[in-house]
Amino acid sequence: MAGLGSKAASVAFDSVTKVYGRDVLAVDRVNLNIAPGKLVTLLGPSGCGKTTTLRMIAGLEMATKGRILIGDKDVTKLPATDRDVSMVFQSYALFPHMTVIENVSYGLRFSGYSKSETLERANAGLSLVGLDRYGARLPSELSGGQQQRVAVARALVLEPQVLLFDEPLSNLDAKLRRQVREEIREIQQKLGLTVVYVTHDQEEALAVSDEIVVMKNATIAQIGTPRALYDAPADTFVADFIGEANLIGCEITATDGDMAEIAVGSARHSLPSRGLKPGKATLAIRPSRVRVVEGKGLPATVEKVTYVGARMEYTFAGDFGRVFAVSDNVDDPYRMGDAVNIGLAASGPVLVPDA
Repeated sequence: MAGLGSKAASVAFDSVTKVYGRDVLAVDRVNLNIAPGKLVTLLGPSGCGKTTTLRMIAGLEMATKGRILIGDKDVTKLPATDRDVSMVFQSYALFPHMTVIENVSYGLRFSGYSKSETLERANAGLSLVGLDRYGARLPSELSGGQQQRVAVARALVLEPQVLLFDEPLSNLDAKLRRQVREEIREIQQKLGLTVVYVTHDQEEALAVSDEIVVMKNATIAQIGTPRALYDAPADTFVADFIGEANLIGCEITATDGDMAEIAVGSARHSLPSRGLKPGKATLAIRPSRVRVVEGKGLPATVEKVTYVGARMEYTFAGDFGRVFAVSDNVDDPYRMGDAVNIGLAASGPVLVPDA
């Protein structure tokens, strides 16, 4: 890591809007503050505005309205070359005719470093991503995961104020995705980098982020830590998008201060009201929080059983609809057609407003 340091900066969006052509609204009055040294993920379905937001930070797209600040500097009108940010692309974007060390050194050649200092910094970058002995190879001689690490090293050696990742793991298989995301997170924390990371993969976002910005229809649906978004989603959209929630109808029968009494069929439960009033409501239950109970509960039938190695996956059907559940008990699974009773765990179910 010798020779590489951090000059992490904050990123701020002040009512930023991006319109393509006359009427294609890609980002709508977004306000966002990213603290220096944090990894913040922009998460959402295709077309929600997350990649456009990232590209506006990079200067690859210009804001139609509003201001973008990196640190204390207004960069709204500045081109990409004047923003002191680096971007790691989904496609790696390595030069196929250059060796690994030449790829990593490429940007440094235009940064005023001497030949020896360029080589030293490039080697430090390769060491940081665990590719010390790969400098003489061509990209075609590397695996997908190794190529992605070269792309990360090339961005890191420039010591940007902000490091941007655009779907960096989408071309990797599941095992490599997990490994490389852990490496990216470790490097980010070790160097104290400000990182803005775009993905549509909820598990990836939960695993790497200090904060997650969930986007929907060109706006921000919710900002929070991974646990806050998972345990207390702002509405049914966030609940369903983060972690695959079961959304079932319920009745709020009474409220007392911040608590609500709810009824789902014959089951009764007490939980935070989250500002909702008595009447019909929606309950979000994570698959891992669905409980099969002895005695009283919601009658259900095991409709589907799937073994996926480390866990069982079930679909339970009843008058409440269908719920998806997971269980670590792979040795004594339920069978299709079994009659069970579904209970509401003491923690986990949460009331959510409609999106």
